[in-house]
Amino acid sequence: MTEVVFQATVAGAGRVDLVATDYKGHQRTMASTTVDSANASTRLSVPVATTQFLDGGALFVRFTTTSSELSVQDAEWTVAAPEKLRPTSVVICTFNRADDCANTVAAMADDPIALLGVDNVYVVDQGTDQVQTREKFQRVAAELGDKLVYITQPNLGGAGGFTRGLYEVQGKGGDPANVIFMDDDVLCEPEAIVRMNSFANMTVEPAIIGAQMLYLLHPDRVHVGAEVANLQKLEAGVHVKNAVSDKSAFKRKRQQDVRVDAGYNGWWSCLIPSEIVGQVGYPLPLFFQWDDIEYGYRSRANGFATVTLPGAAVWHADFAWKDWDEWHRYFNLRNGMITAALHIELDGRTLAKQLFTDLLRYLVSMQYGMAYTLIKSVEDFLAGPEHLLDGGMDAAGSIRRERAAYGETKRHNANDVPGVRPADMFITPAGPTPNSKLEFAVLAKRVLNQWRGTVDPGPVAISADDAHWWHVSLFSHAIVTDRSQEGVRVRKRNKAHAVELLRRGVAVLKRLRTETPAVAASYRAAVPQLTSRENWARLYSTDV
Repeated sequence: MTEVVFQATVAGAGRVDLVATDYKGHQRTMASTTVDSANASTRLSVPVATTQFLDGGALFVRFTTTSSELSVQDAEWTVAAPEKLRPTSVVICTFNRADDCANTVAAMADDPIALLGVDNVYVVDQGTDQVQTREKFQRVAAELGDKLVYITQPNLGGAGGFTRGLYEVQGKGGDPANVIFMDDDVLCEPEAIVRMNSFANMTVEPAIIGAQMLYLLHPDRVHVGAEVANLQKLEAGVHVKNAVSDKSAFKRKRQQDVRVDAGYNGWWSCLIPSEIVGQVGYPLPLFFQWDDIEYGYRSRANGFATVTLPGAAVWHADFAWKDWDEWHRYFNLRNGMITAALHIELDGRTLAKQLFTDLLRYLVSMQYGMAYTLIKSVEDFLAGPEHLLDGGMDAAGSIRRERAAYGETKRHNANDVPGVRPADMFITPAGPTPNSKLEFAVLAKRVLNQWRGTVDPGPVAISADDAHWWHVSLFSHAIVTDRSQEGVRVRKRNKAHAVELLRRGVAVLKRLRTETPAVAASYRAAVPQLTSRENWARLYSTDV
């Protein structure tokens, strides 16, 4: 592709400039034309060369008028059509978010332009409160007719829900196709479907094309322009150098001019070409968390890039407003270890040291449920790939039940905290962050004080932003604001919990130090079977 054409219907008088930026954000005018058509409408068509954008840059249009009026309608950027348009399916997986899912499907169905490029919409319902019971969905289903495919299945998480769409499309055979994943709880912008699909149809070779994420609570802010993972540290969502990160899309100087490469794209909205599935297999049955990361890294290792496409986006719940102390942290840790074991030479000794520090921080912060979650994730990682055979259904249920034994995992209404009056919850700000050279010494001191019980008895109130381990550990009773801002957690010192969790944690981290190479080898050997069509057919209880 060497040219893009800007088209619009215009009337009146004015000037139209097509402006480009380079990778540094510097502007240059690529083409200009004047309009003087009085009240008559005319179709404007302005071609622009795209041969000097290797390191980045953007194109935009600027309209200028003086005393006259200029109206603009039906503006679009077009390129020469490919020889053949690929079939496209959208896959939405949902679990007990029936209203959200109905809204997402309706947003697509109500946009005829977006729907023109979509052959099927798969709704994979894994919940008990099913979307098919909603009037809005029933209306949309009637409008979509055979284009809508509604599937119910056991809850296999996002991995199992989205993979079902790939599974169904691959099962059709025929021409290579595009499969677009869409979360059920996003605020869907159907234009994102058009842009991802159009871009995918023009790539020189198949590539994963992802939409960006905007924050629902802060709708002008872009989550990240491109991200990777630090596999050794189990850190997801590491923004690429020079990528926009948590910035307003309205500020010119913060837009994404320089080209950046992504290691993966989140599956809030992401297109996967069927050729990739044919070569690298289906996603791993990880239930959810890191399934998108693992698939992106596996695809890249097999020669398929990921592009996070500027200008294509959906609105998704702000990550910063989701509390980390939840059951899904189990899957984040376990699946991070599995992904690292598959794609790097995971250093078990270094990881064990890191997780031991995390364990101590949880214990001194009176986050006993988090400590248990960490321990359980390591135990199950070391159990090997056999524990993935049910697609994560047992693990999802058991971790929630087992975490419930720890009181601070429950969220309370701020006006109804057990045994504490609102007047007793005096906000106590955190002190400065410990010097990095002294951090472990501070942690050791906090461990000793919590062990002895030589801490402020409380209760105190601590904001979500101040709930650092070095601050919460100064008390034996703290009321901590949940990240969602919808309630509080009650953390109470419990030496018996701390002793048992420390003992169990030390034991499993010793195993992690020595067993990681053998366990990693077992996961690598199991990938072909776990990602096979036959394995997913077994999980779906369908014929291959």
